[in-house]
Amino acid sequence: MRVKICGITQPQQSLAIASLGATALGFICVPSSPRYVTIAQIQAAIAPLSQNIDKIGVFANTTIAEISQIVTKSGLTGIQLHGEETPEFCQQLRQSLPQVEIIKAIRVRSLEHLQTTTNYTDYVDTLLLDAYHPQQLGGTGQTLNWHKLNQEFSPSLPWFLAGGLTADNILTALSHIKPSGIDLSSGVEHSPGNKDLHKVALLFQKLDTR
Repeated sequence: MRVKICGITQPQQSLAIASLGATALGFICVPSSPRYVTIAQIQAAIAPLSQNIDKIGVFANTTIAEISQIVTKSGLTGIQLHGEETPEFCQQLRQSLPQVEIIKAIRVRSLEHLQTTTNYTDYVDTLLLDAYHPQQLGGTGQTLNWHKLNQEFSPSLPWFLAGGLTADNILTALSHIKPSGIDLSSGVEHSPGNKDLHKVALLFQKLDTR
């Protein structure tokens, strides 16, 4: 199972988190986010990482030209789209960056809203389900209804479960549902962008007991 720790802002924490067991690190490329990082910060954070760690840039309602520039300059290996991007946008992005993983995040307003994920399956590599918040794109600490999700959601693509996951609730979540990966941000932080390495370590201890 993939484990993505998102919202990395401190270069020294990226290697520590990867060493604890993360398979992917997420970098927020949305200027309005408290976890926003520049190209230079991303470069510094990924420089010490091994090639088998996925480096994912998180974008929201950004132009393809800007995404391409940031990905190329920073060395990111994946793109997470967390805004209102359409399937057509994803198709165009795929043509622009054919070698880069594209993850489409769906902020789930309702179980009926899950049906929109099928519109993206031909154009992205991976889906991500996050809790909906009217003012925040992510890192809200709110959880999804895991039991209901298990009954309603069976995508044809690999997918990440996000939304309010912590070391304390991860085993409960995974007892209800079997995602391809999990994505944590606020649940392993001291404050936005400042990860709590103790919480990260505890998360992997819990995962190892499964």
